[in-house]
Amino acid sequence: MALTFHRKIQLEGELGLWHIEETEAYFLERLQLRRREYQQLELLKGNRRLEWMAGRWLLHLMSGRKMRGSCLKDEFGKPYLSDSLYEISISHSRDQVAVLAAPCLVGVDIQKIIGKIERIAHKFMREPEMRSLRDATRLEHLHVYWGAKEALYKAYGRKSLDFKEHIFIDPFGYDPKGGICTGHVSKDEYLQFFEVKYELIKEEYMLVTALEDTGDMRIT
Repeated sequence: MALTFHRKIQLEGELGLWHIEETEAYFLERLQLRRREYQQLELLKGNRRLEWMAGRWLLHLMSGRKMRGSCLKDEFGKPYLSDSLYEISISHSRDQVAVLAAPCLVGVDIQKIIGKIERIAHKFMREPEMRSLRDATRLEHLHVYWGAKEALYKAYGRKSLDFKEHIFIDPFGYDPKGGICTGHVSKDEYLQFFEVKYELIKEEYMLVTALEDTGDMRIT
C-alpha cells in the first residue's frame, strides 16, 4: 500500500495523498467498477488510467465505507461520490494522487515542480500576483499560484473560468515550510471566497488545497 498520508480536517473533512506503485490489476481487483465508471476508464490511455484508479481507491479508503460508493461526474464534469453530501476533488501528477473531501466546496491540485511553468505564467498571473514573486523562490511560488487557481477552478466546478479574469489569489509571501493564503472566484453574479493551503511534497511536488471560506475551517 502506498498511502503517503491521510489527514483529518475540521468540519469532518479529509485530505489524502497516494504514491502510485501498483499495477492496474491491483486497483481493478479492489475497485470492482460499476458500469458508468468503467465507461469513464475506457476513455483513458496510458498512465492516466492508473491515476484515475488510484484516485478512486484513495477516495474509498478515506470514506471509511465498507462498500465502495461510485465516483461519477456531473453535467459539468465535476466528480462526486454517490450517496454522499461531501464535495470531493481529485488531482494527479505523475506518480502522485491527491484527494480532498469535505462538506463544503473544495479543490485540490498537485503539480510536479517544472521550469516550463515560466512560459505560461503570463496566461494565469495578474500583475499584483507577479509583483509578490522573489527570485530565490520564484519557481515554487508560481506553482502555488497555479495550484491555487486550479483548485479554485475545481471548487467552482462549472468550467468557463479564465484564470486571470475570474480567479484571484491575494498576493502573499512564499514560505518554503508551507503556508496559507486566500483567494476568490468572481464571475457575473457569482462570488465565493476560499482559504488556500500549500506545502512542498518530497521537495518536488507542490500540493495546494482550497476550501470554501466558512470563517472557522483550518487544516490540522
